[in-house]
Amino acid sequence: RKNTKRVPSFRKLLRTSQIKLDNKLKNKQYKQKSAAKKYRKEQKKLREAVRDAISRKPFPLEECKKKQVARKWEEKEEEDALPLDMMDEDDLKLMEDLAQKASFLTRDLSSNEPIHVKKRKHESVIEKYEKVPRRLQTEPEKELIHLLPIKDKTGIIPQAVEKPVLNVAHDEEEDTEEMEEAEDFVEEPLPVLTPEEMAAQRRQKLQERKMHIAALASAILSEPDSNIKKLKELRAMLMEQDPNVAVIVRKLVMVSLMEIFKDIAPSYKIRPLTEAEKATKVKKETQKLREFEEGLVSQYKFYLENLEQTIKDWKQRKLKKSNVISLKAYKGLAEVAVKCLCELLVALPHFNFHNNIIVLIVPLMNDPSKMISELCVEAVKKLFKQDKLGYASLGVVKVISGLVRGRNYDVRPEVLKVFLCLRIKEVELQKDSEDIAPKKKFMTYKEKRKNLSRMQRKWKKAEEKLERELLEAEASESKEKKLKLHTETLNIVFVTYFRILKKAQKSPLLPAVLEGLAKFAHLINVEFFDDLLIVLHSLIASGDLSYRESLHCILSAFHILSGQGDVLNIDPLKFYTHLYKTLFSLHAGGSNEDIGIVLQCLDVMFAKRRKQVSQQRALAFLKRLSILALHVLPNSSVGILATNRVFMQTFPKMDLLLDNESQGSGVYLPELEEPEHCNAQNTALWELHLLKRHYHPTVQKFATHLIAGAPTEGSGALPLDLSQRSATELFETYCMKGMTFNPPVASVTPRRKDTFSQMDSFVDEELNKQLQQHISETVAHKPLDFAKHLKESSLA
Repeated sequence: RKNTKRVPSFRKLLRTSQIKLDNKLKNKQYKQKSAAKKYRKEQKKLREAVRDAISRKPFPLEECKKKQVARKWEEKEEEDALPLDMMDEDDLKLMEDLAQKASFLTRDLSSNEPIHVKKRKHESVIEKYEKVPRRLQTEPEKELIHLLPIKDKTGIIPQAVEKPVLNVAHDEEEDTEEMEEAEDFVEEPLPVLTPEEMAAQRRQKLQERKMHIAALASAILSEPDSNIKKLKELRAMLMEQDPNVAVIVRKLVMVSLMEIFKDIAPSYKIRPLTEAEKATKVKKETQKLREFEEGLVSQYKFYLENLEQTIKDWKQRKLKKSNVISLKAYKGLAEVAVKCLCELLVALPHFNFHNNIIVLIVPLMNDPSKMISELCVEAVKKLFKQDKLGYASLGVVKVISGLVRGRNYDVRPEVLKVFLCLRIKEVELQKDSEDIAPKKKFMTYKEKRKNLSRMQRKWKKAEEKLERELLEAEASESKEKKLKLHTETLNIVFVTYFRILKKAQKSPLLPAVLEGLAKFAHLINVEFFDDLLIVLHSLIASGDLSYRESLHCILSAFHILSGQGDVLNIDPLKFYTHLYKTLFSLHAGGSNEDIGIVLQCLDVMFAKRRKQVSQQRALAFLKRLSILALHVLPNSSVGILATNRVFMQTFPKMDLLLDNESQGSGVYLPELEEPEHCNAQNTALWELHLLKRHYHPTVQKFATHLIAGAPTEGSGALPLDLSQRSATELFETYCMKGMTFNPPVASVTPRRKDTFSQMDSFVDEELNKQLQQHISETVAHKPLDFAKHLKESSLA
């Protein structure tokens, strides 16, 4: 008999009441007890009948004496017929005692009565056994099913009913008939298609899938509340099994679902309903909205799980059992899945499962595949730049910090460079708080009484009430809460930076750490300033850093000292000396981006600390920067000359270098690495006269302006578009990354190649005559014989 019972699922068990479960348990226990009891009774009756039948059977005594071997054989047969383990211990002991008695062997066996006939005079066990009604094996057993009880005045009345027996034989016959029919049926072979027909068939299938995807997507977007169930149908197409179109269809479905979720997702996070809310009766509109939100969240969750599984299968090089898609195609699917996750990370930072997307994306920033790594890095940068409140940024920073620590600082530098895009600046914080705060000031009661009539006051009151409700509905974050989030984010960033400075000073992450410290140094707590400056100076003195990394160290140190570090009494002369020494090591070619860092350092070191800088130091830097301006690209020269202009306007007596006469004793030592002792006051800025003849017009203007003493007014003053910009802005404005001249060169009318102007004359008159004669003569073209020429040259 085939067992048709199925194990109940977990959800079915959850929906089952406790009373029903108790009844099921009682039914099971009752069946087990009744079966065991019935088996014991039948075995006991069988043993009694066998024992009485043996005692009543007559056989002669002589035969028993002569053939003891035969008796032993019969005892063996009896033991085989009834195993000892099926007999009770009392019955077995009784049989052994009777066998030992002499009367048991010598008594008259002609009578059919047993030895204990007096004790059991009116008892016939065999007759009783025969009277017991026998049950046929074909008769089905009746089982009771306990139902829910009925409560009456007298109490609880249990209910039960017989379980109906299913007729399985008829079903089995039908199954066998179907199997026989299936065996008799032979599949016809498919027709062999040509490559052109296969391509046409594939295009047709692909077009049908595209139309189906478009129809489902348009239906969902037109009425999301009513057609939310169609999301499941569209998501099921991610499991496309046709190998001809599986890859393209899955990619199209991924992108379509991503765009759909971006459009229909609400601007708030959907939370699960509590038990009390589920039990409360609500309106039809509210119930419809709840069903829409529940379906949206569940389908969004399943969609993200599908994307995650696609990426995992590609990373682990796993293939499904169906083998519909190859490993090479899985890479393309994984790239599309990563793009979808990046889009959702940026577009839906407020929606459900955003932290799950962060946990998926951040490890992929360190992926060996350059394309996937760049996609994830750009997505995180976009998220940082557009995140005003700081919730999403805090979540990403936590995961990045854990990733760097978990990988033992063996990650790409780009993973840490994304911290530079964090929107944590005092100016931006004030700006954001102003944008969020209510700008309208409500009128007081006295102003209303004075300026408005009674009806106007009534309308004004209703208007202000509505505006207050709208402001509360916006749920704007307060400035204090935002500052708290930004503080927590910065703490995690600085902990990551300090760990790398302490434990991994020779890792490739050090440049990113120094660059980050240079940007956020003004936000570091004052307690860490002394230790941090010592660490930065030790890094510079070690000589293991490149000049770019050392420039970041210098910039970080002066950002610390220019902010809250003003209260510290520290003379950073060693940092000035190192920058002065590094200037001639800068790259002067196309990769002159380090000049921008130098300009930032000079701005922090001289313009913002003008009172702490000596005249000798300023003169030495002015002279060395003028020498450097001769060797770099035009945009770098413009930035350096703009910095020299700030020097000449900020520090007094800088015009000493515009005079040929020397001041004091000593000779200028340009190779000396100490700016205080190089005697820069005894030299002149002769480089400006060379820069005045520079091919770049802006460099010419700056050089002429500096030769005139950098005046703010008059004929030697700069135009406003140059004078009002900083050195860093000018450096970026005149950048030549696009391999174009900035500003563009004016077009010149080209001369004809076959004519000479009056200016194009040769100094030698004889050569000029020969040239004119050659031009006037007609040239006769002869065929060239290279073989003849080679023979003549070999003979010669």
